Amino acid sequence: MNEDLKKVLISEEEIEEIVSCLAEKINHDYEGKSIILVGLLKGSVVFMSDLMRKINIPCKIDFIAASSYGSSTVSSGVVRIEKDLSVDIENENVIVVEDIVDSGNTLSCVMELLKAKNPKELRLCSFLSKPSRRVKNIRIDYLGREIPDEFVVGYGLDFDEKYRSLPYLGILRNEVFL
Repeated sequence: MNEDLKKVLISEEEIEEIVSCLAEKINHDYEGKSIILVGLLKGSVVFMSDLMRKINIPCKIDFIAASSYGSSTVSSGVVRIEKDLSVDIENENVIVVEDIVDSGNTLSCVMELLKAKNPKELRLCSFLSKPSRRVKNIRIDYLGREIPDEFVVGYGLDFDEKYRSLPYLGILRNEVFL
């Protein structure tokens, strides 16, 4: 898989630092409270697993699955909810955990869906943001890192269900996905 990458963008050590910093901010902001982390499947699983192990406040988890990509590298703009929450988030402090905010199409839809469930507070924690690709205005409350407009894989992010298991974030060579 490494031969498919142009380069490593964020190393394992840098990922560890980013996750620790985000967890520290969440621990500070929610001291004495409880939260529900809602991960967007499938990409957020690795990040959310690392993040929740560093959170030292009462924390429940759940997942939602939504997609606008399929096998493409570009969002279709049509969002499908494939799995909804299984816990009630009404009057709860909810933090949506996302791997990357790209166009914002999927996330915008998911945030509206969750907002309609009347949480006490709804925030967003994203490992990565690619602002140059943004179509929808998305507020990221806890952001790990902004990245350039490159197609990245690893640390849960995939291309056609491959590369998720890489322990670092790499830039995929163009010829792999074009």
